[in-house]
Amino acid sequence: MGAAMWGFVVAGLVLAVLTLAYVLRPLWRTRKVAGIAVIAGLTLATGMAYFAIGTPAALDTAQREMPRTLDEAIAKLEAELKRDPNQIEGWRLLGRAYIAQGDAAKASDALAHAIKLAPDDPDLLAEAAEMRALAAPERRFDDQGVAMLRHAIELQPMHQRARWFLGIAQRQASQPAEAARTWEPLLAIVDAAAAAPLRAQIDAARAEAGLSPLPAAAATAAASPAQAGLKVKVTVAPELAGKVPANASLFVIARQAGGPPMPVAVEKLPATDFPREVVLDDGDSPMPTMKLSQLDQVEVLARISASGNAMPQPGDMEARAKPSNTSGVIELVIDSVRP
Repeated sequence: MGAAMWGFVVAGLVLAVLTLAYVLRPLWRTRKVAGIAVIAGLTLATGMAYFAIGTPAALDTAQREMPRTLDEAIAKLEAELKRDPNQIEGWRLLGRAYIAQGDAAKASDALAHAIKLAPDDPDLLAEAAEMRALAAPERRFDDQGVAMLRHAIELQPMHQRARWFLGIAQRQASQPAEAARTWEPLLAIVDAAAAAPLRAQIDAARAEAGLSPLPAAAATAAASPAQAGLKVKVTVAPELAGKVPANASLFVIARQAGGPPMPVAVEKLPATDFPREVVLDDGDSPMPTMKLSQLDQVEVLARISASGNAMPQPGDMEARAKPSNTSGVIELVIDSVRP
């Protein structure tokens, strides 16, 4: 790669740093370290993309002069996208550049082009929804932006930015209880430094809804039989027994009956040695605000994943969710395959 091309890459990296610092500011409010890490990761990804595929116009000696200003860089990127409009990352970078210029309306249009090319990218959906809100007169999420956020969460249930923005949209729409429910699962995945301000936002939303604050982080409910562990026996139906992929993983999951889809306890094991017994307890809980021992009833399910991915995938073998008390032994039979 020649000096001119390196100049273009460096300009792209600088542009990405400046614009990402602005775009990701809401995440910084609750998780500064994570925000910095995301910026570094996305900036590196941008540089790698340009290094890997280059910019065809840069092969023209007349186009090799390094942009001296943000306006010049934007003009070059606009020309490149006019030549080849099917560059998703180009539209994303252009949107961030417009934001750096303070033109949220153009940024929203650029991200709309990217969404047409990648309608099922959760990161892109969250970013496009934010651009729409920034372009709105009162910085409000509109129905289309909310639909983008919900789709992002359907694709990736624990997508942090999508959940954060959806909660904001719900509070804007005078739905504080829904906002609190949207944000609460994030407490399971953020660090202690982020959890405190996030919890404060959740409690504020709950107060608006006339609800009591979340239980103190160190508090626990009265003891229940689940403190001794929830025993689950998993078997595989005969018609599927010979079809379990090698090196597959078994997920055994308990979640609140009638509640959100996030687990209150989960174990991942090798999908071997059936039938097998699994004991779920509070040590398997990913949610600090909801422990298995706090529940009298749960839904329990089991899934065999060839990919080892915790998110359900087509082709996974699974047992239907079974409501049960948290005492006794729950028996699950893996007898179906996800379409």
